[in-house]
Amino acid sequence: MSTAYLRDPADAVDACALDDLTLLFHRRSGQTHMVISPVPEILACFADSAPRDAEAVHASLSIDYDLGDRVAALAEIAAHLDALALLGLVRPA
Repeated sequence: MSTAYLRDPADAVDACALDDLTLLFHRRSGQTHMVISPVPEILACFADSAPRDAEAVHASLSIDYDLGDRVAALAEIAAHLDALALLGLVRPA
């Protein structure tokens, strides 16, 4: 079972898309993070403030995207969630 994460309310992070790059200003830490796809898409899966694990994010993303091999995609999503937690953009539920 993978870790479930929560995201701060949407107003906790300001996002600015610049072509393929997205800047995320995290108000609480005062840090700006430069990210690329699939990070903005992963964060968008948390729009309703419910906890999400890699499987829930995969289910949401697979509606709009071809994620390829399920096992590989789940591993990549879990790695992204762990990295986002280290940045403080999500936190364990």
